[in-house]
Amino acid sequence: MRVLVTGGSGFIGTNLIEALIAKGIECNSLDISMPKIEHHRRVWTECDILNKVALFTKFKEINPTHVIHLAARTDIDGKNIEDYRVNYEGTLNVLLAGNEVPALRRMIVTSTQFVHQYKGTPKDENDYAPYTVYGESKVIVEQYTKQTNLNYSWTIIRPTNIWGPWHPRYPFEFWKTLGRGLYFHPGKQEVLRSYGYVGNVIWQMMRIMDLPDAIVNHKVFYVGDIPVNLYEWVNHFSIFMRRENVIVIPRWIVRCIALFGDIVGKIGIEFPLSTSRYKSMTSGNAAPMQPTFDVLGIPPYTLMEGTKQTVEWLKTYHPTLVKR
Repeated sequence: MRVLVTGGSGFIGTNLIEALIAKGIECNSLDISMPKIEHHRRVWTECDILNKVALFTKFKEINPTHVIHLAARTDIDGKNIEDYRVNYEGTLNVLLAGNEVPALRRMIVTSTQFVHQYKGTPKDENDYAPYTVYGESKVIVEQYTKQTNLNYSWTIIRPTNIWGPWHPRYPFEFWKTLGRGLYFHPGKQEVLRSYGYVGNVIWQMMRIMDLPDAIVNHKVFYVGDIPVNLYEWVNHFSIFMRRENVIVIPRWIVRCIALFGDIVGKIGIEFPLSTSRYKSMTSGNAAPMQPTFDVLGIPPYTLMEGTKQTVEWLKTYHPTLVKR
């Protein structure tokens, strides 16, 4: 097995490259950014997937047996679809580059649960209700993958809300607010959310690479954990980071604080809570995970194990957020 990872310097990519190296699997990373971990540099090549010539050249040089395509813009701040050109045009370049590789047997293409969000459970894999322009760009990614004539087997994965070591935002948003004792949970009403510990997502991708074509070829899988009550997920982090249960206050009070956050935000003052964040905290988004578990199995890490490993990482890289 010779694995090529696009976006290997990103959040999921960093964890994936680390796992591949630990297993002794030959791997290469293509990314426009330098790796976060020093020893990953030996498998990294700077490459922009929008540079078709450079991309095709690297694919032919590496001649991978497997490709895991993670490279993308993943924030939701873009205003129009062109802001996410790297997602759809870059993916098409990667798909076509794969056709030039004689050894390539399988490619995993990364989409997102945002291709159908807050509109109930999708009827099938082609039932799209994208949330944000980012979600729209990933719908195009899926359509390109399904409609392009490819010489190898492919699988689309839709990550849920993935968390764990090397997360790009949580140390400066949720974990920072929680670590400083400024997080207040809006009531104890059940809000069922689809989260995924990054270690479990890596395990699921490894399973897809190993399984026969008949099981995973031309399939779409949500990847992540069993849906969890948001309070339970947050409280695990509160216990491991602060040694105490999370503070719970009535929803209407949190909403008022969020409205205040909107007001001060308009005059340029940073505030940890807004009505957009409040909506996220009180809205369920459970993805249909059972078909994934039926094929790939139940992922190995529990919520407690994933939380513990993540907090150990925080102790090293963001020590001020964890109470000793």
